Amino acid sequence: MAPYASDDSTTAGEGDDLRAARRRKAARYVVPVTVVGVAAATIGLVPAIADSGDPDLPEITAQQLIEKIAQSDVQQLSGTFKITTDLGLPDLGGLESSLTSGAMGSGSGEGSSADPTAKLTELASGTHTLRVAADGPDRQKLSLLEDAAEYSLIHNGKDVWGYDSKSNEVFHGTAEEAEGEKGEGRTEEVPATPKDLTEEALKAVDDTTSVTVDGTAQVAGRDAYRLLIKPKQSGTTVGAITVAVDAETGMPLKFTLTPSSGGAAVIDAGFTQVSFAKPAASTFDFTPPKGAKVTEEGELDGAAPEHGGAKSEDQLRKEFEKEFEKGVGGSKGEGAPGKAPEGGPEVIGEGWNSVAVFDTGGEGVPSGAEVGGDMGGFLDSLGDKVTGKFGSGTVFKTRLINALITDDGKVYVGAVDKDALVKAAESAK
Repeated sequence: MAPYASDDSTTAGEGDDLRAARRRKAARYVVPVTVVGVAAATIGLVPAIADSGDPDLPEITAQQLIEKIAQSDVQQLSGTFKITTDLGLPDLGGLESSLTSGAMGSGSGEGSSADPTAKLTELASGTHTLRVAADGPDRQKLSLLEDAAEYSLIHNGKDVWGYDSKSNEVFHGTAEEAEGEKGEGRTEEVPATPKDLTEEALKAVDDTTSVTVDGTAQVAGRDAYRLLIKPKQSGTTVGAITVAVDAETGMPLKFTLTPSSGGAAVIDAGFTQVSFAKPAASTFDFTPPKGAKVTEEGELDGAAPEHGGAKSEDQLRKEFEKEFEKGVGGSKGEGAPGKAPEGGPEVIGEGWNSVAVFDTGGEGVPSGAEVGGDMGGFLDSLGDKVTGKFGSGTVFKTRLINALITDDGKVYVGAVDKDALVKAAESAK
């Protein structure tokens, strides 16, 4: 995790994280968490003292708790955690399954149900129970428990295995072993854990944010402090983020993001059982079962999208890194305000109200009537037609991330409400 030793250390820490990410190929199997990375900037903290509560823990300030998280270096653990994601998307009636199967291709080795790229995207909706284990930077295991089936992702040395027991399919890739001193080049223990989510949330903390300690709690039988992160601005869809931080190790045990609109949490991820003892070495052993279909990483690389295959995970990762490098400067205030770094998106606003602007160079989104069928109904269920100085367009909504696509092909996206998107579009004219 990037250190937060001072109020202006975020940028350097992010640079270190990016360089480390390039050194570790295995880390590309971590599910990208983009829902709260709104405006990475300097840390502005509101000091607070933990309330007395149960358990009774020593007093700690928000700054001290942030530092405790940053210094946490848990190398060994095993446990179970549950993640619930509720973006408020409509019921697609099975449409999402057909879209996924179409993207991955079918037959002829064009896709694999064991490919972690597709499998772990399931965590983006619904409730899932996962078992996790880690023993240093070279051995991790994640198991997604399903009805009468299980999906496992195992990193052991230079091997990365994905196994889908339902289809009896295996994915095999390779990963560079960790380099350098302890902590350098290490992979994340498990994807989408409270630790991963907390790191992304802290990147969005700046002087538009209130950060306090909000009492104590018990999570998975362990004493914890509660860190409360709240935007000071109106117009954002983020209501509050609460992180339960293990009092002994500093590792986040539970992460909850509630929307400004109220209701159930958008993201609620927490351990139900956790141990910091070293897992048995056999935990990370894997041999493809007899009769299983094994797909090598290179086979997916060769599946051309125009022939029904999806872009390889490696291709997608490289494209994401390229776009990230071009665009990240805009959210950190590099260059003139409101101007994009060369080749990157323009960013309107600041803090939690930041809106990224992309120009697709094409036409806007067709209406549901024009598309027809299930896809047409899906588009209509998500979109609201809006007009303004920018012309007209459609706002596509979730409970967290919203996007305005104008009829001339401009895209405005952020963790902001519809009015903020319209205001951003009008200010750009």
